Amino acid sequence: MASYINFRVLILTSALSLGISTGARAQAPAAAGAANESKVGIVSIQDAIANTNEGKKELDALQQKFASRQAALQTQNEEVENLKKQLQAQGDKLSEEERNNRVRIASEKQKTLQRNYEDFQNEVQGAEQEILNRLGKKMLEVLEKYAKENGYAVVMDVSSPQTPVLYASPGMNMTKGLIEAYNAGSPVAAPAAKPAASTAHPAGTVASHPPAGGATTPKKP
Repeated sequence: MASYINFRVLILTSALSLGISTGARAQAPAAAGAANESKVGIVSIQDAIANTNEGKKELDALQQKFASRQAALQTQNEEVENLKKQLQAQGDKLSEEERNNRVRIASEKQKTLQRNYEDFQNEVQGAEQEILNRLGKKMLEVLEKYAKENGYAVVMDVSSPQTPVLYASPGMNMTKGLIEAYNAGSPVAAPAAKPAASTAHPAGTVASHPPAGGATTPKKP
């Protein structure tokens, strides 16, 4: 939905954050401004995008688009599993020819299921990546504005478990504030609440929302 999520660092210099030349203010206010812009923040940029009103709307639409394909994969998976169970239960009662025939059929259906599943995953991941790239451009603009207004000099993306950040105080996490800032500037309303759904999925199927693991963080243009 490709490498997972690239570690990114956004550095906002004092001059950029202030938006004016350093000579435009007196020495003392300039020094105070620089001191206020020494904060370091962390953000899970992919979670931020996915949890905006617009992100939720896009992912819900994506789920609906692929729902029939997912259901078909689940049906295929159940068929393969039933064939395996029948073969295991009846194997010693079948002739060698019949047993070999059933093994061949089950193997062929398993291969077909695997191909269909991989094709499905690739399409879902590609669709999710398109959403991340499109909304990500907007999110990075919001992030830069948010960072300037709140005195952040450095913002680090910790979406990936491979990020080098080993510890960060909860107060450094700006994901929630970033989501709120994005929603405040977006015309998309919050989606209606949905009833809780089961998270159990048979082997060979995918979760309702496309998996985030394969998606890459949108890059700043």
